[in-house]
Amino acid sequence: MADSALTARLASAVGDVDAAEWDRLAGDGNPFTSHAFLELLEDSGSVGPGTGWQSAPLLLEDAGKLVGAMPSYLKGHSQGEYVFDHAWADAWHRAGGDYYPKLQVSVPFTPATGPRLLLADEAYAPILLRAAEQVVEQNGWSSAHATFVEPGQQAMFEDAGWLRRDDIQFHWRNRDYDSFDDFLSDLTSRKRKDLRKERRAASEGLEIRALSGDDIRPEHWDAFWLFYQDTGARKWGTPYLTREAFDLMGERMGDKLLLLLAFDEGQPIAGALNFIGAEALYGRYWGCLEDRRFLHFELCYYRAIDLAIELGLSRVEAGAQGGHKLARGYEPVATVSMHYLADPGFRAAVEDFLERERMGVGIDKLHLAERTPFRQR
Repeated sequence: MADSALTARLASAVGDVDAAEWDRLAGDGNPFTSHAFLELLEDSGSVGPGTGWQSAPLLLEDAGKLVGAMPSYLKGHSQGEYVFDHAWADAWHRAGGDYYPKLQVSVPFTPATGPRLLLADEAYAPILLRAAEQVVEQNGWSSAHATFVEPGQQAMFEDAGWLRRDDIQFHWRNRDYDSFDDFLSDLTSRKRKDLRKERRAASEGLEIRALSGDDIRPEHWDAFWLFYQDTGARKWGTPYLTREAFDLMGERMGDKLLLLLAFDEGQPIAGALNFIGAEALYGRYWGCLEDRRFLHFELCYYRAIDLAIELGLSRVEAGAQGGHKLARGYEPVATVSMHYLADPGFRAAVEDFLERERMGVGIDKLHLAERTPFRQR
């Protein structure tokens, strides 16, 4: 592969890139790296001026043809990333540097694993990564960060010398189950009883509907927006997504959505929004207006398992954090972010920290794996 015709550039928006060309690289396996999802974040004002997320997709072109891309953003803060580097920012500030802006290679507000290098050929990976490094260096930015990198791409970053950071999420794994009861048969007797009891209590007196595509109507989004706002206000103060974002999701990605709504006497009181990938169901947003015992577990975890089994998906990724997922059959898995720091001294300090942190994360993962509700095999 000759490099003479290769050029790299930062675009101002994913929406400025031809959708077919972007999706040719992104594929159809992950809904969050699709052109439709990233563009609707821009069109709805969820990212852009005033948000601290400025779209800056890095494009690699070969004689004018798009052969590589990164979903990347110029960040003015560290919010909405789910990989916390506030201590790094503080340390660099105390050393006299400006940590922000930084280049964030990710899907905004989405702690789901996926491709961060969109490539026509894997041979373009080191070139695209070097282009990202040069953008950081030439603009005097502190760093570049790729979060929730899918397993198949982690070695590409490591080969380029980016620093690896590990964390833990809880995913449900489909072991060729035919039904929820089939899944329960893998659990200890006590846990089977607990989960059945929780499901009965959560659903008592409620009607729960699963909606997708054109079945999701404006009044459903109106209800879900209230749920989303309530959760956002309690967790992080200001919801990241605008109301328009949900309308655009329905219009542009309806067949990739599964909206679960719980109704009490015809009135929606809670909901959970899932995205459908080629191999995984991704639980993303949840909220409620009434406190119902176990309803969060039913809508976000148990119904997600039901749907994954029905759709033949291999796993459920139910979002960041949440040790309570462990007792519900969700197992600890490693998630990985990769980091490039331009200053050699800063990089050395962070590298030392990450080596020690990885040891702790590894110990935690082993400990958590011993506490799963599954029967001994």
